[in-house]
Amino acid sequence: MATAVRICVCGDEGTGKSSLIASLVKDVFVANKIQAVLPQVTIPPTIGTPENVTTTIVDTSARPQDRTTLRKEIRKCNVILLVYSDHYSYERVALFWMPYFRSLGVNVPVVLCANKSDLAGSGSTPQVIEEEMLPVMAEFREIDSCIRTSAKEQHNVIEVFYLCQKAVTHPIAPLYDHKEGQLKPACVAALSRVFYLCDKDQDGYLNDAEFHEFQIKSFDKPISQAELDNIKSTVSKAVPTSSAEKGLDLAGFLHLNKLYVDKGRHETIWVILRKHHYTDSLSLEDSFLHPRFEVPDYASAELSPAGYRFFMDLFLTFDKDSDGGLNDEELAALFAPTPGLPQSWVETCFPSSTVRNEAGHITLQGWLAQWSMTTFLEPKTTLEYLAYLGFEGPNARDSTTAALKVTKPRKRRRRPGRVERNVVLCYVLGSAGSGKSSLLEAFLNRPFDSLYHPTIKPRRAVNSVELHGGKQCYLILEELGELEPAILENQAKLDACDLICYAYDSSEPDSFSHIVDLRKRYPQLDELPAVYTALKADRDKTTQRAELQPDAYTAAINMPPPLHVSVTWNSISELFVALAEAATNPSTAFPRSEEPQDRTSLYMALAAMGCAGLAAFMIWKRSTNAV
Repeated sequence: MATAVRICVCGDEGTGKSSLIASLVKDVFVANKIQAVLPQVTIPPTIGTPENVTTTIVDTSARPQDRTTLRKEIRKCNVILLVYSDHYSYERVALFWMPYFRSLGVNVPVVLCANKSDLAGSGSTPQVIEEEMLPVMAEFREIDSCIRTSAKEQHNVIEVFYLCQKAVTHPIAPLYDHKEGQLKPACVAALSRVFYLCDKDQDGYLNDAEFHEFQIKSFDKPISQAELDNIKSTVSKAVPTSSAEKGLDLAGFLHLNKLYVDKGRHETIWVILRKHHYTDSLSLEDSFLHPRFEVPDYASAELSPAGYRFFMDLFLTFDKDSDGGLNDEELAALFAPTPGLPQSWVETCFPSSTVRNEAGHITLQGWLAQWSMTTFLEPKTTLEYLAYLGFEGPNARDSTTAALKVTKPRKRRRRPGRVERNVVLCYVLGSAGSGKSSLLEAFLNRPFDSLYHPTIKPRRAVNSVELHGGKQCYLILEELGELEPAILENQAKLDACDLICYAYDSSEPDSFSHIVDLRKRYPQLDELPAVYTALKADRDKTTQRAELQPDAYTAAINMPPPLHVSVTWNSISELFVALAEAATNPSTAFPRSEEPQDRTSLYMALAAMGCAGLAAFMIWKRSTNAV
């Protein structure tokens, strides 16, 4: 929004440009003809000024010798007041002035002013508007508004400069198409989103309570019931789908805003849009979509209780059939005020990445898990969609960041104790065909599919897991596909990972060797907690072609033996609990190829042995001396 208004007053000589300015400043008509161009006038912000902006008024000359100065001033202004006063100067509006402005390449609104309305034979105001002004406005879309004035009679002098201010602070061009007589599509889209956010119960109508809340949010003051009843009565006459009982539907809400334009009160629409964070280009403010939110190294982002409550309420509101899942139609309605599904969801074939019901629709459990994963991996996306979807914090001044929290950094993974995280990421590493994809499917309670589908792109699955003691956390399992080498060489990716699950096919003799080779090729993996898993345990176990068999290999690095599981067993859930426990208590899942760093007990034992030896020597020496 503009913080200052610079008005360039243009028009033929003798149209009364300078008299209008002088009448505004002196509040009285200057009878003597003003010969010279008036000096620049600056009006400080006042209560009556739109948005309290500073206004500068620049007088100009239409003489050919002053054309250079005229061009300079036109290019510096952000609104033009074009004045005419008779038939000749009116003809020049269309034949010279408007084409001249276009030739300069300026893109500013123009306020058309028919001055000297006090002169005899100038016609009535409705006649002038109908016969003179509207045809010119139809031809030149940059003309924002028109008005009749008289500097001599102080008629509409203040109003004409107010229109100039309003043309900058509350431009009508982005809102309304004069030729079509309709709100422009971008304006309709913005107002539709406002309607969506105010329709709390999503029944398609703004009932009285919702309209009262909309009124206070938009205008900081309540509306009387009589005024509201009058609005509903007026709108329902033009839009039958709105009614006094149900309230305004979307068509009625848009019609109400069109009425504001028809009555010359389009600034009302701007008040509504700006209170809902729209810019002059009818896009949402960047600072609103992308507020400052930093996640320190080794920390992570999660949803706060307010964030979980918001997404849970959103799910319950749009689950219209109360079947516990969001079908395609319900999802489309939910994401209506957004650009659509987040791009990362599209890339991961949402909702296949989380829990669905038998009909294939995302459940509440899956919905919360999906947003937990999104917040963990890309918190800026969550913040953006919180803004689109209308999150409001517990306090009026809260930004969308109130829906998120930052966890405590966990750089020292080997330190005993649980990490303060509710969302953890586990990379599932293993040879092709070892059963990683089936493991992810089982994690989402999907039936086993014996048909092999090689994983090309990284694939994720997220679900909630109940830890020992009853606490829940969200576990993200990710298989890396053909990007495995690039991800394992990326230290930032490894820093974000909480656990490695080494998976091999216990019925395939060459499967375990892939894990051995991985650990040799990427020694940095030893800095991550790990769990070893033998998949396909329902099949006959075979000897692995490796220097050490899996049990001996894990024993050699002081790790527990591999967990033998099968996705066809009901006990597969125990593996997911074990993974979540290891991720949240990482010190219990580290390979220990070296002696422990803490050697206090060893030193105490050696000291005790030394003392005992010294005591034995002293006893022997005394006995020798006695002899």
